[in-house]
Amino acid sequence: MGETPDPGREGTEPPHTGSGAKVSDVRDWFAREVLPLEAILMQFLRNNWSNENDIADLRQDVYVRVCEAAQKQFPDVAKQFVFATARNLLIDRIRRERIVSIEMVADLDALGIVSGDAEPERVVMAREALRRLQVALDRLPRQCRQAVVLRKIDGLSHRQIAARMGIAEGTVNRHLSDGMRALADKLFGERSDLGRKS
Repeated sequence: MGETPDPGREGTEPPHTGSGAKVSDVRDWFAREVLPLEAILMQFLRNNWSNENDIADLRQDVYVRVCEAAQKQFPDVAKQFVFATARNLLIDRIRRERIVSIEMVADLDALGIVSGDAEPERVVMAREALRRLQVALDRLPRQCRQAVVLRKIDGLSHRQIAARMGIAEGTVNRHLSDGMRALADKLFGERSDLGRKS
């Protein structure tokens, strides 16, 4: 292992201040603070990512981000930093791949490791609400579901949705209206009839 600079020696800087840390300092810090977290990091990734084939690559991406950040500034608490980095990486990957999984987002938001601010009851209630929404979305007719997801989750305009789905804007409006009404009915316990006119 490389020698850790002595904060008392003239011309040296303690590793925790970062500011262009030496590679050997980053390597030592990584081995001491990050590698012992590998087992729980892998468990975290498996719990929050559905494709098992991606897990090793995700771990490496987390390590790369952590090391790049440590070259500039060593984090105060390595464990929190590693899991915040992992969470952000998963969110970036979800956005990049346009994966819309409300259940996955619910699991990421409920992690106590990163935030710790939410009360357990609120976390459970939020996760349950998101799961019910996912079930309700899954029960919509395909085109209604697609229109609702494109509008409410992806944020596309009615015109963009029409172009994406290859339908008229008026049809998009109907699918959105029917889909939102059906979601409200399913979530709040009222009967839904997708065939009825507004």
